Amino acid sequence: MLTLIVPGLIWTRQALADLTYDLPLPAFATLLGRGRLRHRAPQSTAATLAETFGLDAPLPGAALRRLALREHPGDAEWLCLDPVRLRFEQNSLIVDDPRQLELTDDEAAALAVSLGPTFAEFGRLDVISPHAWNLRLSAVAPAFHALPEAIGRAASALPLTPDYAPWRHAISEAQMLLHAHPLNQAREAAGKPPVNSLWPWGGGRLPRVTSNAHDALWSDDPVARGIARLLQIDGASLPAGFTGTAARRPLAIHRALEQPARSGDATIWREQLTRLEADWLAPALDALRNGQLGALRLLAPGDLAAAELQVSRHDLWKFWRKPGAVAELGPI
Repeated sequence: MLTLIVPGLIWTRQALADLTYDLPLPAFATLLGRGRLRHRAPQSTAATLAETFGLDAPLPGAALRRLALREHPGDAEWLCLDPVRLRFEQNSLIVDDPRQLELTDDEAAALAVSLGPTFAEFGRLDVISPHAWNLRLSAVAPAFHALPEAIGRAASALPLTPDYAPWRHAISEAQMLLHAHPLNQAREAAGKPPVNSLWPWGGGRLPRVTSNAHDALWSDDPVARGIARLLQIDGASLPAGFTGTAARRPLAIHRALEQPARSGDATIWREQLTRLEADWLAPALDALRNGQLGALRLLAPGDLAAAELQVSRHDLWKFWRKPGAVAELGPI
C-alpha cells in the first residue's frame, strides 16, 4: 500500500470546482470515483503524520530532527529555535521559510554565538544546520505554534500569560540584537534577507515507538526523516514520482501544493496539481491495475477540513461508478 500525504489539496468546494474545471485529471477522477472518500475534521500535516505512525501529537520536532541530522538526542528535552525572517505584507508580519535565508554554516554559527547568552536561562543553543537550530532545554518549555504551519502566514504573538513572559522577553531581546548585528547589516547591504527573529517550536523528548505499518518514509523534511530513523525504516528524500520500489508499504509526503494554497497562488497550485497527477496518481493507478500496488491511501490535511481517500485494487473493478470530481474533497 502506498500512503500519500498531500497538504494544500483542500479548498472550499466552490474554489476547487473553479480551480480544476478545465484540468485534465483522468487518474485522479478515476481514483475518486472508484475509491472510498471520507471527510475528516481539520488537521495539520504533522498531526496527520503522527496519527499515521501511532505517535503522540504534537510531534517533538527538535528531538526528531536532531536524530535525523546529527545524533541521538538521548532522553533530554529539546526545542527548535529556528532563525527566521518576518516581513511586512499588507499590515501583517509574514513568516518566511528559514531555507529562503540561505544562511551559510559560518553565518549561522556567528549568529548563534551572539544569541546564545540571551537564551542561556532556557538551555544550550545548538546549530544543527544553518536553518535548523535547537535548544537543549534545562526545563520544560510551554507549547509554541509549529513553524511549518506558520510559514507563509501572518505571525501570531506569544500568549500574554506568565509562563510565556520570559520567552517574550528573550525573543524581543534577540530581535534587537539581530537588528544591530554586523552580519545582518552586511547581508542587507548585499541584497540578502536578514535574520530578524527566532521561532521556538517542536519541544519535547524523543517519542517511544509502539507500532508501525510502513516500511519507508519519503520526505525532505528532517522531522519526518527523524521518524524514519526512529522506526528504523527507509528514510529517503521524496522521489520525483511513484515508480517501482522495493518498499511494500511506503509513505510519501508531497508538499508542493501547500505554499501555493496558503498564498492563494492559483496558477502555481494548478501546475503542481497537474504534476501530482502525472508523477504520482497516474503511476499509482497503473500500479493498482497491474497488481504492483495493493492499495492507495491519500490523506489531505488542511485548516478548513481534511479528507481521506482509499482505493484498493479490487475497487477498480467497480466500472459502473462514474469518475469523481476534485471538488468532492472540499468540506461538506
